[in-house]
Amino acid sequence: MPSIANYKGIIPAISCPFTPDHKIDEPALRKLASWLAGHQGVVAIMTNGHTGEVFSLTPRERAEVTRIVADELKGRLPVISSIVCEGLAEAAEHARAAKEAGAVALDVMPPHHWLRFGFTPDHALQYFEAIHKAAPDLDLVCHVYPAWTRASYSSQLLAQLARLPYLQAFKVGQRDMNKYARDIQAIREADPSKAILTCHDEYLLASMVQGVDGALVGFATFIPQLIIDLWNAVQAGDLKKAMEVQAVITPLKDAVYGGGEPTGEAHARMKGGMYLAGVIDDATVRPPTEAPNEKETAALRAAVAQAGLLKR
Repeated sequence: MPSIANYKGIIPAISCPFTPDHKIDEPALRKLASWLAGHQGVVAIMTNGHTGEVFSLTPRERAEVTRIVADELKGRLPVISSIVCEGLAEAAEHARAAKEAGAVALDVMPPHHWLRFGFTPDHALQYFEAIHKAAPDLDLVCHVYPAWTRASYSSQLLAQLARLPYLQAFKVGQRDMNKYARDIQAIREADPSKAILTCHDEYLLASMVQGVDGALVGFATFIPQLIIDLWNAVQAGDLKKAMEVQAVITPLKDAVYGGGEPTGEAHARMKGGMYLAGVIDDATVRPPTEAPNEKETAALRAAVAQAGLLKR
């Protein structure tokens, strides 16, 4: 039986607020998690994604972030924690720590050494199996990397993964619409019960209309209601309304992502936008990620203002 009953909807990959001296700001993280959970249409929260600056967190801190969010949302929403590791033993340790911290599902990112050296399908299957064995009661979510990387999964491998009984959802971010469509078809044909969630923060509408089940995106930690409104319009088949909402999102997307894919600095710009919108009170990011400069902050301010969200 799946550990999360419903993946269909919007799942924010939560940002991690820091204090000015770069420590995890527990009160701010609790406040952000509770605020996100208060939006109808948000069905879960994911910790330790790229938006959460996972690359700057120690293993102990990753577990702590999950503990804080899971404790704050106990009885309200399930928490998914990302596993961002290099080897089988390390991934198993992180899986056990996430479960102990309160996660009820695990988002499995490809090991980053695959980006350099590539991998075989058997490598991937062994990786998922090791994580499952370490936390057998938890669902796994397959995090699909861009098609241009050496850590990209083939359509055939995605179909194999879809047949795994413990893998319940796919976080898909191919950044190649032809492959995106083929991969969705392959997953649906392998097991139509598995949830498919876009993670194309930078072109949400185009990826939502491909027959997916929702979105698992960092952008939703900043503008959850706009993304919920967009998804609801897509679900209703109201293209005109969806395009109107996307027109409000687009300047925010441009100010955060700069016309490209998510990066560390994009996540810093997102925190800057969240600060301007009153979502968080401190936009501190951990070095070496750099805070937005004056020009970028001005663009963020204009984008937040046109959306009617400016508070500062």
